[in-house]
Amino acid sequence: MPKNSSEDDLKKNLTEMQFYVTQNHGTEPPFTGHLLHNKRDGVYHCLVCDAALFNSQTKYDSGCGWPSFFEPVSEDAIRYINDYSHGMQRIEIRCGKCDAHLGHVFPDGPQPTGERYCVNSASLSFTDDEDGTQTLG
Repeated sequence: MPKNSSEDDLKKNLTEMQFYVTQNHGTEPPFTGHLLHNKRDGVYHCLVCDAALFNSQTKYDSGCGWPSFFEPVSEDAIRYINDYSHGMQRIEIRCGKCDAHLGHVFPDGPQPTGERYCVNSASLSFTDDEDGTQTLG
């Protein structure tokens, strides 16, 4: 969907959970996302605008209940915002192209970056390198 999609267009094209996560900064329940256990090679994209966000080679099982990555595809793929909601200090991550909410990044990931990008499946789509099929989160 283009960056300037209207709220009505988004509501028509996204599930209730996808809209809640990407547009209202929501969080899907842990261990429920379709892409949590995906182990195929490919690229994870923003569900709203299709911008490339993460390569499968950077995905790992952190045990947190959401897909986790240690590095985005590029510096400008992700936008970082201080988040002081829920009585804590976190760093929210959003799509660098359309500003859709993705999740949060934490400093407890593996090397080489030491970061854990904790991402809602509902904010992602996945394109398989082998056959080009796309799976929605």
